Amino acid sequence: MTSPFVRPPIVRPDALPLQIQRHGEAFEAGTAAIAAPLGARHLGARYVEVPAGKKAWPFHCHHANDEMFVILAGSGRLRFGADEHAVSAGDVVVCPAGGPQTAHQLIAGPDAPLRYLAISSMREPDVMEYPDSGKLVVFAGSAPGGDKAARRLDLVLRGDATAGYWDGEG
Repeated sequence: MTSPFVRPPIVRPDALPLQIQRHGEAFEAGTAAIAAPLGARHLGARYVEVPAGKKAWPFHCHHANDEMFVILAGSGRLRFGADEHAVSAGDVVVCPAGGPQTAHQLIAGPDAPLRYLAISSMREPDVMEYPDSGKLVVFAGSAPGGDKAARRLDLVLRGDATAGYWDGEG
């Protein structure tokens, strides 16, 4: 029996073409989707390479999505809630959904890139908090890391920009 899939369900992360993202001096990463191109709809996975001394994304937490990071090469630090932990090749990091106590960020060490798999439960909608900047982000239609074209809502606001439930409703 022949598989209905065009490609084999096996990928070598180090052979994937990377999309580079940068922001300022602190943030840079090369990323490549793994799960979606191979047909996964409810499991997100991407390969990430973070240059020495850089961060891929700001310190954040997800209210709907669990994340797991499998460190493939290099070393660095994990910010998790109020704590920091050393990470290196062979470590598996689990960041459950929650509030600022589960906020997380991986930072590559000073001497070599940090390479890892980022795996997510891909639930949407999701609300993310960014404790360092006080921002809130809401995604609906496609989970964080998913197809941006499928998003019905992509909202970024400051956490102190509040309104009452009935404000403006006459």
